[in-house]
This record gives sequence, C-alpha cells and structure tokens, in this order.
Amino acid sequence: MIIKRFAKEWPLHLLLLPAIILVIVFSYVPMAGIAIAFEKFIPSKGIFRSEWVGWANFQYMLEYPGIGRIVYNTLFIAVMKIVGGLLVPITIAILLNEVRKEVFKRTVQTLVYLPHFLSWVLLGGILVDILSPSSGIVNRLLGTFGIELVFFLGSNDWFPYTLVISDIWKEFGFSTIVYLAALTAINPALYEAAEVDGAGRLKMTWHITLPGMLPIIVLMATLSVGNILNAGFEQIFNLYGPAVYESGDIIDTFVYRMGFEQVHYGLATAVGLLKSVVSLVLLSVSYGMAYRFAGYRIF
Repeated sequence: MIIKRFAKEWPLHLLLLPAIILVIVFSYVPMAGIAIAFEKFIPSKGIFRSEWVGWANFQYMLEYPGIGRIVYNTLFIAVMKIVGGLLVPITIAILLNEVRKEVFKRTVQTLVYLPHFLSWVLLGGILVDILSPSSGIVNRLLGTFGIELVFFLGSNDWFPYTLVISDIWKEFGFSTIVYLAALTAINPALYEAAEVDGAGRLKMTWHITLPGMLPIIVLMATLSVGNILNAGFEQIFNLYGPAVYESGDIIDTFVYRMGFEQVHYGLATAVGLLKSVVSLVLLSVSYGMAYRFAGYRIF
C-alpha cells in the first residue's frame, strides 16, 4: 500500500528533495559543531583535535558576571514584544473591521503591513536618522514642545522600549491579517440579532467580535511562548552599541560578541546550545498548549 502510494506521489516527494537537502546541509550537518561547547576550541586544530574540557564552558557561563542581566534583558524585551505583538494587531483588526469604506480599509491595510517586508538593516539606518538627538525629526518635534532631547538609541532608560515599539510598528500590520481573517469567520447574523436587541458597537465588539476571535488569539498567544528567548538579534544588532549593553544586550548578541569579537568559541557555543535546548522545550510546550486550548496541530 505504501509502495503504491509512493509510486503515485513520487513527483511531489521529488519537489521536496531540494528543501530536504538544504535542511540537512545547513541545519543538521553543522550540529557537529555542538562539540565546541565542551572544548577549548582552537580553529587551527579543528573540532576533533581541540582540548576537551567537559562542562567547564557551562560553568564559566553560569559564573559570568553579566549573565543574569543578559537573561533578564532577553526575557524583558521578548515578553514586551509578545504582549505588544498581540494587543496592537488585535486592536487594529477590530478598528479596520468597523470601517465601511473598502477603498480606505484596503489602503490602510496595505500601508501598515509594508514595513514587514523591509529588513532591519534598512530600517535600522532609518531609525538612527529619525531618532538622532541632534538632527532627528522626532527630537526636533519634541523640541518644539519644549521637551529635552531624548537619546532613544543611547540611553539605557529608553533603548528597550525603543526596540519594542519599533518592532511592533514593523510587524503589527502583517499580524493584523491573521485577525482580519478570523473576523471573516464570524456569522454576520449575530451582529444583526444584537442590533435588533439594541446593542451598540462597543457591546457587539465585547460580546461577539472578541469571543469570535478568541480561538485564534489563544493560538497565537500559545505559539508565541516558544519565542520567548528570541528577542530579535537582527534588530538589536543593527541598533545597539556599547553604551546600551546594560539594557540591550541579549543572549544572541552576547553569543555573537563572545564568538566573533572575543573569539571565545567554547563559551559562545555553550550559551547558544543551552538557549537552543530551552527554546526546544518551550516550543514543545507551546505546541502542546496550542493543541489543548485551540485544537491546533502541525500534522
């Protein structure tokens, strides 16, 4: 039976072959490098001839003076991004759903999800310019109201919130599409019945719209748990500097600096390995929660 099915569907399996090869070459073969986490790695000796140090790199990681702050920054920034990434798209989707002029609705929807397709390399340069304390348009605007200059990208008090707000601005439009799709599944007869009963738009939103969106909200919230240790390397790498390491340094940027700037490959690999293991556990938990509370399955 299996052989007959494969003989019938082999063209589809053949289409998957390039993707499978890429995953094996770039995702599974490099996993041999995990051994570096247990070695005093020297590039000239390679993985198999470097000195084996066992758990020494992990012990050094736990004793590293700033590791607690780095983990805190990662969790703080990631949690704020997750919460904002849920609340803002839900709100915008509900507001757009109330718009009756389709041309205006489609135009706004297109404009708000365009930033999703721009890379952080490009957006980082734009943010550096518009948030500049000397010539940035934001500080010029604040100056007209008599507000002192704000170092958005150079102050530890402002930098984490700048990261969160800019990330939400970039991604909320694309996420809004998911919630707009959920709104189309709500039976219009429910709104008609509520209107006959004298319910206003606010009550309709509270008693019909939000309950109708609840399954997809629960699904997106539970799936986001798996990304709680991913605070956004590309964004932070393009925006931060030594002045904001205290509030902006996360696990991924720490691994980059340890590995490529301070050439401490063993420590960097150990931190990355531990993060990957914890992320795998969180991802498994999030998919389990998604299946239990929202009936979502990946196969």
